[in-house]
Amino acid sequence: MTVWRTLPFFVGAAFALGGCVTASPVGHSATRAGADCSTELARIAFDVETAPQSTCTVLGERAFAILVTPEHAPPINPSPWYAFRYKASGTEGISIRLDYLGGRHRYPPKIVRGADITPLLVEVSNNGRTAQFALPPGEGIVSAQEPFGAMHYAQLVDRLAALPQADRIELGRSLDGRPIATVRFGNRAAPALVVLLGRQHPPETTGAVAMEAFLLELTEQLVAHPDLGERIQFLAVPELNPDGVARGHWRANRGGIDLNRDWGKFSQPETRAVKAWLDELPDTVRPVAMLDFHSTGRNLFYVQSEGEMDEREKEFLEGWLGRKETAMGDYPFVIERRIANPGLGTAKNWFHQIYDIPAYTYEVGDETRPDAIQRSARSLARSYVVQLDSLVRKAR
Repeated sequence: MTVWRTLPFFVGAAFALGGCVTASPVGHSATRAGADCSTELARIAFDVETAPQSTCTVLGERAFAILVTPEHAPPINPSPWYAFRYKASGTEGISIRLDYLGGRHRYPPKIVRGADITPLLVEVSNNGRTAQFALPPGEGIVSAQEPFGAMHYAQLVDRLAALPQADRIELGRSLDGRPIATVRFGNRAAPALVVLLGRQHPPETTGAVAMEAFLLELTEQLVAHPDLGERIQFLAVPELNPDGVARGHWRANRGGIDLNRDWGKFSQPETRAVKAWLDELPDTVRPVAMLDFHSTGRNLFYVQSEGEMDEREKEFLEGWLGRKETAMGDYPFVIERRIANPGLGTAKNWFHQIYDIPAYTYEVGDETRPDAIQRSARSLARSYVVQLDSLVRKAR
């Protein structure tokens, strides 16, 4: 019998207390959410940056169950996110069972040891509510996806802000008071602005890998072609949801809101900060394109539907992504030309509606290999710059 089946009457309290469930099956012991779970031979700890504070149950000397809970009550996007540190003494490993509350299995577990990330074999129940796997002796971090938190973003922003024609900007603060770190590239008087957004949804780290490679290639293009920065400037917000990332949320920010459903409402400080910065632009500067980086089950781009695009936008899409769906070898992708989530306040739809510009969602597959993500992102960044420059020159 799984923890999931023994806790239905605690579900309301779990959500009311932010997922802190302390009850456990008879004969086993559990800790409070986020506390260490240990025996004489093994230990589980939730002290990893970006780790949600899950509840751990000791099933045996070398067996544990972890209850993975969302940050708010359903409905919620089924992206059960987990990360923990483990240590197994002796020559035997340990077994782990994940019990998902409010979602089904999405991310296969991985052991992270420095730069080495090793996928683990996992057995998932028929209904997707539980997943079981074994860990080898020793120690390491187990994570649903590569941990990609505040320290990484601080280093990335430092690196980008040190480049010529780059400014560090603090757009605002999150509900927890974390800065919304941003970098602007190019001449601040350049008439065309491109907005690049990332990490609205905390678990979607393959999209974060793509955005980082895309930005690094973009900055190299600006250094190699400084005149480009006189025509186009770029606003890059690599971590729009710093609270959700730090807290290990599945989807929402600290306020329990999906930020990619808040464009137009602007009820949250993170989306509101971007809107306020855009509102303060001089009349001589106007957004001309937007990219929003995410992750999903496969590589794809959500773009405007045929009926939404004028000839200028169709030409841009064809020039950038046309006939490339299978051209990059280990990074095949799909182009979805439709109004995804109409009326739900996505960044893609809002930017297109307000500015009438190519506004796309860059979705990376959950299990796409990092090297393929990085190579394709750099290639796509190079061709993106070419199409942007053509778009801007024609608009003069």
